[in-house]
Amino acid sequence: MTTLTAKPTPSRALRIARSRPMLLLGLLAGAGLLALAMMSSIAFGAADIDAPTVWQALVAFNPESTQHLIIRTLRVPRAAVAVLVGAALGVSGALMQGLTRNPLGDTGILGINTGAALGVVTAVFFLNISSLSLYALFAFAGAALTAAAVYGLGSLGRGGPTPLKLTIAGAALTALLSSFTTGILILNQRTLEEVRFWLAGSVAGRDLNLLLQAAPYLLIGLVLALALGRQITTITLGDDVARGLGQRTGWVKGLSALAVVLLAGGAVAVAGPIGFIGLVIPHVVRFLVGVDYRWILPYSALLGAIFLVISDVAARLVLRPTELPVGVMTALIGGPFFVYLVRWRVKR
Repeated sequence: MTTLTAKPTPSRALRIARSRPMLLLGLLAGAGLLALAMMSSIAFGAADIDAPTVWQALVAFNPESTQHLIIRTLRVPRAAVAVLVGAALGVSGALMQGLTRNPLGDTGILGINTGAALGVVTAVFFLNISSLSLYALFAFAGAALTAAAVYGLGSLGRGGPTPLKLTIAGAALTALLSSFTTGILILNQRTLEEVRFWLAGSVAGRDLNLLLQAAPYLLIGLVLALALGRQITTITLGDDVARGLGQRTGWVKGLSALAVVLLAGGAVAVAGPIGFIGLVIPHVVRFLVGVDYRWILPYSALLGAIFLVISDVAARLVLRPTELPVGVMTALIGGPFFVYLVRWRVKR
C-alpha cells in the first residue's frame, strides 16, 4: 500500500517561519550579520586594515600605532553612528506606516526629514551655531512642525487623513521646504560650506563625543517606539476597532509622534537627511515577520542598522579613494524601490 505524504501548504510554512522561536532566531542571525557589517566598516576604507589588526585595536589598544588610532578614533565611532542612525530611521519609518496606514509613509517622503534639515540650516544661517546639541533642538522643532503641518493638510476635506492625501501633503511640503533651504544656502556661502556635505547625508567624520550627545535622543525614541508595538498593531486595524478594544488612541498616537520626532530629528542632526531607509526597510520586514509590530519594530531597527552600515561601506569603496555621501547610496537603492511601490499601489 502506498503512503501519501501531504506537503505543507504555503500558509502553514509561513506560520512556521513566523513562529516565536523562528523570529527570535532571526533576531540573533541579524545581530550576527550586523556584527560582521560593523567589522567590515572598521576594516575597509581609504586604507584597508586586516582583521587581526582590527581585533588588536579593539582589545589591546596601542596609542602609538597609526592604524589603531584610525580604528578607535574614526572608524569605530563612524560604525556606531551608522548603526544608531540606521536603526532610528528604520523604526521611524515603520511607525509612520503603522500610524497612517500608508505604505508610502516615511519621514523622508512625508517631509519630516526636510523640515528637520531646514531647522538646522536656519539655525546655522541666522544664529551662527555649530553645536550638535543646538542642531538637535532645531532639528526636533523642524521635524515636529512639519509632522503637524502634514497631518493637518492631509486631514482636510472629506474622509480625514487618507494615505493618498498624506502623501500628497508630504510631497508638497517637501518641495516647499526644500526651496526655502536652497534659498538660504544660495544667499549665504558660509552656511553652504558648513552644511553642504551634511545635507547629502553622511556619517563620515562623526566622533565619539558626537555619538554620546546624540545617543540619548535616539535611544529614548527607540525604547518608546518598541514599547508601543502592541498598540500600533491594534491601530493598524482602524481607530474604531482600537477604541472598541479599550485603547486610548489619542495617547498612543501622541507618544508615537513623539518617538518619530525624536528618532527623525536626532538622526538628521547627526547624519543629515538620509532618505529611503524608513521607506524600504519596513516593507522588507513585513514580508519576513508579518503584521505584528512587536516584531516589525525590532526587526526594522536591526535591518535599518545593517542597511546603513553596508551602504556606508559601499560609499567608501565604489569610487575609492573618493568617498560618496551615504545618502547617495541609499537613494540609489531606495529610489527604484519607491517607483516599484508606487506602481504596485496604482495597480491595486
